[in-house]
Amino acid sequence: MLITPLHGIPGSTQGYDNMSVHNPFQLHRAAVAASLLLIAACGPAGGPPGGGYPPAAVSVITTATRDVPVTLEYTGQTAGYRETEIRARVSGILLKRNYREGSTVRQGESLFTIDPAPYQLVQARAAADLGVVEARLQQAQRELARLKPVYEAKAVSQKEFDDATSNERIARAEVESARARLNEARLNLEWTRVESPITGIASRAAVSEGSLVSGPSVLLTTVTQTNPMYVIFGVSDRDTLALRNDFDAGRLKLPADGKLQATIKLSDGTTYSHKGAVNFVEVRINTATGSSESRAEFPNPGNLLRAGEFVRVMLSGAIRPAAIVVPQRAVLEGPTGKFVYTVNAESKAEPHPVEVGAWTEDGWILHSGIKAGDRIIVDGVMKIGPGAPVNVTDPAGQGAPQAPGKPADKPAAKPANKPKTQS
Repeated sequence: MLITPLHGIPGSTQGYDNMSVHNPFQLHRAAVAASLLLIAACGPAGGPPGGGYPPAAVSVITTATRDVPVTLEYTGQTAGYRETEIRARVSGILLKRNYREGSTVRQGESLFTIDPAPYQLVQARAAADLGVVEARLQQAQRELARLKPVYEAKAVSQKEFDDATSNERIARAEVESARARLNEARLNLEWTRVESPITGIASRAAVSEGSLVSGPSVLLTTVTQTNPMYVIFGVSDRDTLALRNDFDAGRLKLPADGKLQATIKLSDGTTYSHKGAVNFVEVRINTATGSSESRAEFPNPGNLLRAGEFVRVMLSGAIRPAAIVVPQRAVLEGPTGKFVYTVNAESKAEPHPVEVGAWTEDGWILHSGIKAGDRIIVDGVMKIGPGAPVNVTDPAGQGAPQAPGKPADKPAAKPANKPKTQS
């Protein structure tokens, strides 16, 4: 490299003296000029106008449509198929607990015994009262039977016959009333034996022996039917609206029977072996949580599930037909929204705004902006811009379409030739 001596730089005494004495600012200008000449001399020899950099190496995928299974996941809580609160129907002293806490009880099995003595006395008194009124009824019936032929012979007055008839009807009514009181006394006596209305697991006793039970206001225990088992979970109104919109737009297809299959993960992360199905969806939105209650039913033959457990509910069975899925790293965020880069026929990067839908294991589902057969840049997007030439090194972009998210075998890229510099 040949540098022409300049006035005002080291090596020229005359120029140095002139600049330092007569015009000191010329020294700075001369130094800048020398630096520019040096940089220009060291630049690429015969390079292209754009700086000489080769097209950026990128890998692409060719989009294709496919049916994507839909999996929805929510937090749920188990609940018994039937949960019955055991309460006494009559008041009295609790004499005995007849079951083992936490064990399985059968329908009709006695759980508690309330002191029956007061109710036995009431039953005896009701039975005696019934006997009295039945005797009165028999007396009235005999009186009416005697007066009837005499009345027909006009030997007694109309009033006497009418009184006898009324007395017989009153006695009959008193018998019916006394019989009802006796039946009530018998029923109350039977209710001193508190039974389980269902078969299930009985929880601990809430009242101990010797306590006064004041009728239905006191909870004695709870019996839970655990096979099958319910799982209750909430679906937010936002998710419900999004699923409804996708269904109306044809982007979501439900099972033929309309029932989503369900699986659950327990608190330790294991998956429950039995599968269930959704059998109820509440039409109302809970104003406190902003979600609608849904319910799935699971078989529970070994009573592994217990009421009140928190689980993760996964719903499956629905699909997104003819969906296009691209990897997450291919979707970029711009000032106006999300977009992807595609490779056009001129091997240049071309941005395309896209509408992103749900997230799957493979990546984003695109609702619009991309069609099947487009070549989307996956790797190397940070080295390009709109209209930049690219060098596709991934064979997935050449030939048959490849499922999004599936890595392709990449050949070793040829190293780019570095521009030579002169010194």
